[in-house]
Amino acid sequence: MDFIEKIVKKKIDDSVHLQFQKFSKGVFKNRALVSAKRSKDKYTISTGPEFANELVKIVAEKLGNEKAHVTGAIISTSELSGKIEFKEKKQFQGVKRYLIDTEMSGEEIIKLLDEFPKIFFALSFQAGEGNALKIKAKAPKSGKPGKGDEEPKADFCKLVTDDPAIGRGFVFDKEDFKSAEIKHDFIIEKITLSDTEEKDFAKLREAAKRSGKIIRYSNIDGVKATKEYSFEA
Repeated sequence: MDFIEKIVKKKIDDSVHLQFQKFSKGVFKNRALVSAKRSKDKYTISTGPEFANELVKIVAEKLGNEKAHVTGAIISTSELSGKIEFKEKKQFQGVKRYLIDTEMSGEEIIKLLDEFPKIFFALSFQAGEGNALKIKAKAPKSGKPGKGDEEPKADFCKLVTDDPAIGRGFVFDKEDFKSAEIKHDFIIEKITLSDTEEKDFAKLREAAKRSGKIIRYSNIDGVKATKEYSFEA
């Protein structure tokens, strides 16, 4: 279940909170993009960067205790030397990009995800023959509109899977689909600070809850729909 579906089904958890902790009040368009296609028993899911860590975890769970060749980058503002194995470290304006090119098991990947939930995992690897994940090895940028009348593209992450549960998971609006294009507007109306004695404003801001609405625009097999969901996370 991805973070959008958790909001729709009122199953808010820490992973949903992490998606919104950097947002100020305002309207943020063209977020959480999804483009999905089904061909016989194969699903191709392309998304924006918001889903990267969730996709990494999904494929890592499929991999389990088996190992796979993992490439890509782990991106953080924190110093991770000695905590993760990396081939090279690059840094720009305080953002560190740890380049990964190694063998890892799914369990090892999940352990890192659990230990560093705020870090961006742009990893590419396969789990068997049926699950192949590719994520751009760079830091994500803020959502931008397409050029002119061109729609923004869901092209940061790409998962090809033969697992129907995964394939349908990102298009929960309709179980049996052939193609889907989905985008969201995040409308942050209120930020509520925690009732705590914490003095560090950065920590207070991270812990604060955002509330507002998500507008979900979908085009599934040629049928367009717009739905609105309220949330607090």
